[in-house]
Amino acid sequence: MIRRVVCLVALCTVSLAADDSSQPSLTIYNQNFAVVRQELLVELTPGVNRVRVTDITMHLEPDSVILRDPAGKQPIQVLEQNYRADPVSESLLLSLFEGKTVDFLVQRENKQEVVPGKIIRSGYVPHSSMAMRQYGSQYYQAQMSYARGGSEQPIVEVEGKLRFGLPGTALFPALGDDTVLKPTLQWLLSTQNPGPLRAEFSYVTGGLTWEADYNIVAPEKGNAVDIVGWVTMDNQSGKRFQNARIKLMAGDVNKIQPGQMYDRAQVFASNGAVGGLMTPPVTERTFDEYHLYTLARSTTLDDRETKQVEFIRAANVSTTQVYVYDGLKLDPNRYNGWNWENIRNDFSYGTESNPKIWVMREFNNSEANHLGMPLPKGRVRFYRRNDDGQIEFTGENVIDHTPRDEKVRVYTGNAFDLMGERRRTDYRVETNRQTIDESFEIKVRNHKKEPVDVRVVEHLYRWITWDISAKSDPYRKTDSKTIEFPVTIPPNGEKTITYSAHYTW
Repeated sequence: MIRRVVCLVALCTVSLAADDSSQPSLTIYNQNFAVVRQELLVELTPGVNRVRVTDITMHLEPDSVILRDPAGKQPIQVLEQNYRADPVSESLLLSLFEGKTVDFLVQRENKQEVVPGKIIRSGYVPHSSMAMRQYGSQYYQAQMSYARGGSEQPIVEVEGKLRFGLPGTALFPALGDDTVLKPTLQWLLSTQNPGPLRAEFSYVTGGLTWEADYNIVAPEKGNAVDIVGWVTMDNQSGKRFQNARIKLMAGDVNKIQPGQMYDRAQVFASNGAVGGLMTPPVTERTFDEYHLYTLARSTTLDDRETKQVEFIRAANVSTTQVYVYDGLKLDPNRYNGWNWENIRNDFSYGTESNPKIWVMREFNNSEANHLGMPLPKGRVRFYRRNDDGQIEFTGENVIDHTPRDEKVRVYTGNAFDLMGERRRTDYRVETNRQTIDESFEIKVRNHKKEPVDVRVVEHLYRWITWDISAKSDPYRKTDSKTIEFPVTIPPNGEKTITYSAHYTW
């Protein structure tokens, strides 16, 4: 344990290093931030105590700091909190000596010489990371431009001449007592109850995030798959968390971003452990409106480290491979921002055809299907075993947060042996009667040796009031402006669907 204590009358200075804290605890959010909790042992004297802590991250949010006695027995008052996040560096020291002369160790021929040089400009950019986080990119860029004067390079006068860049290694005087070697928090604490205090110290920090990844392996034949889910944690906080208790929060938690400090009314919309005798590496429970996943084992998360932990493993999960043909092809650049009346009055809208048929994979996230655990959003990779026993990659996509007992549906790619064709066969507008009649012919071709079920999706986009006046096949209405024709296409065969829509307004 490292502790330095200097007491002067009623003012006591306590410096706490990493060894002063007990096992840290982390709750990492999948939105690039985390809550850090650790215990600090502080020896307090009556009156005002100065406490200095350096065991913190480089991306700590100072206004999120909480310091308290968890037992509530020793009242303390935080009179002042100071946060310094500009550790000493060569460029910082150069800035302190702007306009002054320092020595430089210069290599000349086969020997080193000490040459004096006057610092005209240091090239130092003050508190750039803090500026970015607190005020956004516009302030950050302005700060950088102002500090650099158009360049990052320092300017040094050596032997009566100006040069960009340093002539050699700068030799600075000894550091002062107030020099910051790493990000530092300093408090002035007032208490009337002297003695040791095991304080709870917590804060919000950037530089930490996590995400889920799922690997789904299908057999050579059939659709009963094996699913393995991984939690991937990334630490770019500037701090090492040794033997930490880690929790992972999943959900769309509202976190104000830089530049949004006064826009607090934003609304963001979003769409059990597998059995066995072993203790699951990750357990899950509901917390508020979100889901909390707890790692069963404490682990060390080094700075700049990416760590993975398996959190779900399920076998024989029943899935269904679904083929979907959505023949509508639109140019987003042309039709961006169009309203109902623009669409209704444009003759050519919706006449281009998309020939691709999508491959989708569906499965129920239920206990009956060997799952039933709320699935955090993440990337899903699909594999299928070949006839030689090896697995081949067949596609990937992402899923959103999915509660238990909900269906997961993921697009994995386009079918090679299935093709679609969609064309308009009739279009009539009667402005006086305020009606439109539009007819389409859809062809779906199957070049496989086995029959294929395809869901043919059509969008009723001309107006909000419509009915199907004629059809070749039964359909189902999936929402207020979408219908779906479920059809079976024979081997090496073709299926033709026709329908007419009647719009009124």
